[in-house]
Amino acid sequence: MSPTSNRNTADGTLVHRDGTYILRYERRLRHPLDRVWAAITEPERVARWLGTWTGDPATGTVLFAMTFEGQQPPGDEMEIRECEPPRRLAVTSQVGEQRWYLDVDLTEVDGVTTLAFSQPDVDPEDALSVGPGWEFYLDRLVAAETGGDLAAIDFERDYYPAMAEHYREQRDAATE
Repeated sequence: MSPTSNRNTADGTLVHRDGTYILRYERRLRHPLDRVWAAITEPERVARWLGTWTGDPATGTVLFAMTFEGQQPPGDEMEIRECEPPRRLAVTSQVGEQRWYLDVDLTEVDGVTTLAFSQPDVDPEDALSVGPGWEFYLDRLVAAETGGDLAAIDFERDYYPAMAEHYREQRDAATE
């Protein structure tokens, strides 16, 4: 599941479980677990593909700015709900009036680390735009870690609206 430029293949899923909707994704990297953990937790590594964060994670919150969305640092408060290095990170961010729960679980088998990303409690209607957005950012993460060309990953050309139909189908199946 390595992205390439012009990927145009959505593989995220929207599932309904225990009364909530969850967006789920997987990416595999031929890197050890600790390297992938660093890619999602070290400020300078996160800045390459998503945004910047500052503060002391030991306090349970950091300030996070999605610089690739145009947000300027210091950003907004992000709560760290769970942090179990190097396998699990669960955070909560505030997006307008919405709270977004973002969970990452990492597993390694034979030198390949699987990153399982999920966004629980998502509005199924939001999946049409949020789904392609996370595809974009996760592909940027993989490119940043594998030496790929981040500039070749184009949201408007390859992700939205190109992937919206996939997420419309996911929404329709999950809400039946």
